[in-house]
Amino acid sequence: MGIIWTIIIGFVAGVIAKFIMPGKNEPSGFILTTILGIVGAFLASYLGQWLGWYGPEESAGLIGAVVGAIIVLAIWGMIAKRS
Repeated sequence: MGIIWTIIIGFVAGVIAKFIMPGKNEPSGFILTTILGIVGAFLASYLGQWLGWYGPEESAGLIGAVVGAIIVLAIWGMIAKRS
């Protein structure tokens, strides 16, 4: 159930991140938005665990996932700008 919850939170986080950081170099589409959010949720979870904000079995919530998705979206924009 944890993976399904991460996918749901990741999708919502991806949509929110795209509304916060609009741009022409961002990924578009349902699948890429979901992947963006999921990667952001995992990034926030692992970064939070590494910094000691979360326990070993805890994951980031919606706000952490949105912050992680914004970070991933910013990295995506920098890479896409170079190409």
